Amino acid sequence: QEQLVESGGGSVQAGGSLRLSCAASGRTFSSYIMGWFRQAPGKEREFVASISRRGYTTNYADSVKGRFTISRDNPKNTVYLRMNSLKPEDTGVYYCAADTSATSIFDFWGQGTQVTVSS
Repeated sequence: QEQLVESGGGSVQAGGSLRLSCAASGRTFSSYIMGWFRQAPGKEREFVASISRRGYTTNYADSVKGRFTISRDNPKNTVYLRMNSLKPEDTGVYYCAADTSATSIFDFWGQGTQVTVSS
């Protein structure tokens, strides 16, 4: 059973930066496609970014392109989300997730970390 634990959330002013981390407990982290999702109050959870097993391929939601960067450190079993130029609309709970079977279905999820951006 994979466990994912996010950290690094907090409150910042618009234009600020945060880096989220997600630590995985499994021994086969390097075989997972990893992703970040977020859920704003009153809205459905949405995709933010994903990264391939070795980190060569990344994908981003249009709303965060050019501002957010996903990366991973396989020896540390950790995936990161660097968020720059934050906007109030980036506010929400951020979740990391693992696609352990390469089926484009994220089957393990962390508990989430709150990000609040004030104007």
